[in-house]
Amino acid sequence: MAVATPTPTSTPTSTPTLTNARRAAGRWLPLALVFLAVGLSTAMSSPFLALFLDEAVHADAAHVAVFLAAAPVSAVCISTLLAKVSDRLPVRRALLLATALAGCAGTALTAVLRDYWALLVVTVTLTAAAAAMMPQVFAYAREALHGSQRVAMTMSSLRTLFSIAWVAGPPLAAVLLDAGGFPAVYGTASLMYAVAALVVLTALRASPRPAPQQAGAVRPGADAPRAVIWLTIVVFVLTRCAGALSVQSLSLFVTRELGGEVRDAGLLLGLCAGLEIPLMLGFGWLATRVPVHRLLLVGAACGLAYTSLVSVATSTAVLVAGQLLNAASIAALTGLGVTYVQDMLPRHPGRASTLFTNTFPAGAVLAGPVLGLAQHAGYRMPYVVAAVLSAAALALLAVRRHGGKSA
Repeated sequence: MAVATPTPTSTPTSTPTLTNARRAAGRWLPLALVFLAVGLSTAMSSPFLALFLDEAVHADAAHVAVFLAAAPVSAVCISTLLAKVSDRLPVRRALLLATALAGCAGTALTAVLRDYWALLVVTVTLTAAAAAMMPQVFAYAREALHGSQRVAMTMSSLRTLFSIAWVAGPPLAAVLLDAGGFPAVYGTASLMYAVAALVVLTALRASPRPAPQQAGAVRPGADAPRAVIWLTIVVFVLTRCAGALSVQSLSLFVTRELGGEVRDAGLLLGLCAGLEIPLMLGFGWLATRVPVHRLLLVGAACGLAYTSLVSVATSTAVLVAGQLLNAASIAALTGLGVTYVQDMLPRHPGRASTLFTNTFPAGAVLAGPVLGLAQHAGYRMPYVVAAVLSAAALALLAVRRHGGKSA
């Protein structure tokens, strides 16, 4: 009599899913922690820099202006130099660690130094080098996503963590400022960089990049034409300049032009930041189904609509309604912009990420003279200029066809 052989029990379908989820968490949790730590450090220290120079360092207006100009310019220069080196290094993690340690040292020294020239040297060296960390983290993430079909979604999700840090960072810094003054603010910022350095050292793989010399390795595509790349960077500089004008003019526009209070401007900024987070995730999800270029057009159009609306607004209620447009513009352009530029330079993720992130300080520098003129022309004028810049960016995007979905 034949004995029936027991049929092997099949593994429940949930087990592979659970295993994959754990692997994904182990892969992306360290990067998420790095984004949060660096974001918190930046969000705590940056908004209070002018106040720090005035109250703690006792710098006059001219020296403050020089310092505030030197900080972004040096950050752009050092980030660009490091970007040229980064894509040639066999291990990007070493550069991440170096920039994190530079940020830790720079903010720690800022917590204790009160000599203007010593602080300026720290800012244009250590602090500027720390600014290169964020584009290098984006480049590391891009290499870790090699072959994935969800690049834009993942990059937007990571960028969302930076936005979350900016929601929490300034209020936390205000509490620390009341409790322990500027040493507490910059000391905590230094601690955040130390956390980022520890995560890089202990939890990130040495290098996620594919080895092109291996047989059968998939080689990335060719870079886009140089003219196309620079045209795209101009688009992002224009949108970042418009964004800087919108943010930095808001409190004065609300109080001087609309007769509101400073807290109204704070509530508007908080509302925009809160809306950005789900919208950024939503645009990241859409990028798996819709070409990134089309979503950037939507973002630029929303930016134009918002700045045009504010330029003719007569009440804060109009600004409240407009924050949805503002948040959609920021979410699309900043959440998907890095992926868009990386797609143009597939063999140079470090350079691509740096080119994109450098548009932020470049836009802020260009916004400075306009904000200075607004003291005489009124604070509605920056929004008119921002609307013109947004229209120019939208027009350039419209003639720049970069078809296909982001991989």
